[in-house]
Amino acid sequence: MFTFGLAGGTKGFDPLVLLLVALVVEAYVGELRSVFRRVRHPVAVIGGLIQALDRKLNREHRSEMDRAVRGAFAVLLVVVGAAAVGWGVAWPSQHHEFGWIVEFVLVVLLLAQRGLYDRVKDVAVALKEPGLEPAREAVSHLVGRDPAYLDQYGIARAAIESCAENFCDAVVAPVFWYVLFGFPGLLVYKAVNTMDSMIGHRTPQYRAFGMAAARLDDALNLIPARLAGLFLSLAAVFVPTARPLRAVRTMLRDAGRHRSFNAGWPEAAAAGALDLALAGPRHYAHGTVTDAWMGDGRARLGPADIRRALYLYAVACLINGGWVAAIAVIRFHPTG
Repeated sequence: MFTFGLAGGTKGFDPLVLLLVALVVEAYVGELRSVFRRVRHPVAVIGGLIQALDRKLNREHRSEMDRAVRGAFAVLLVVVGAAAVGWGVAWPSQHHEFGWIVEFVLVVLLLAQRGLYDRVKDVAVALKEPGLEPAREAVSHLVGRDPAYLDQYGIARAAIESCAENFCDAVVAPVFWYVLFGFPGLLVYKAVNTMDSMIGHRTPQYRAFGMAAARLDDALNLIPARLAGLFLSLAAVFVPTARPLRAVRTMLRDAGRHRSFNAGWPEAAAAGALDLALAGPRHYAHGTVTDAWMGDGRARLGPADIRRALYLYAVACLINGGWVAAIAVIRFHPTG
């Protein structure tokens, strides 16, 4: 783990132990929504910086090339700033006896395994209420598409797709980059992922300005997305009625059909594991996207299917924590 070379200290919690404890704590406390109604979440702070750069640098009268260069500069500024802040948090964590406390709190806040579970569960609960407006409101917190176009089956599919895709973005990738580079790696990833979600769209406004953010996000998710698909396939072994071998086959066959370079891997794995059909045509604020279907199962889904997906997701989260624990054990007890 490269964080030891960066921080260079021996005091405080071991970073892998800190990460494992943070995963357990976040699984219990979740998003702490009541707290962040009054104070700004770290991701909201990053988002505020991105909005300011967008307003300053992404002007309509500028050429596409100019906006692309300015977008790359914005990415560089955000990445360098996040790395510097991350190192500033990690250094006292390794050099002072109680310096790890700040890092621990921030890691808990920047992980979102329980937060994602709760958001997806809200959709399943809302689908049982009369009318579709409560469910559309619940799913709007998960997806970028216009929920006004979604029927009950589309809402359920959107929730399951978001659960699978965000398993990578909110859980696997943050853990992966923390294991490699400690808190600086985690913070840089969250900053880039936030930039991609805000400006990485294929719209006239962001096609040029957000290109660098989108491409860097693709690069940072290259390995984590495939790990997420693998973890969901392995989780199917422990989920009643799920099909692990079909998950692997569907992932290998259908992942490339998705318009996203990475999102297809966990989504196709979930579709195969649960015998569902996901993706397909989708409506966004900027128009309709016609994508191929992933999986050979049912497309008419409901609350019960969302709960099955959440079961699969919860087991996959345990597997994600398990590989971190395995690395910690190997490092603490080297062979030879």
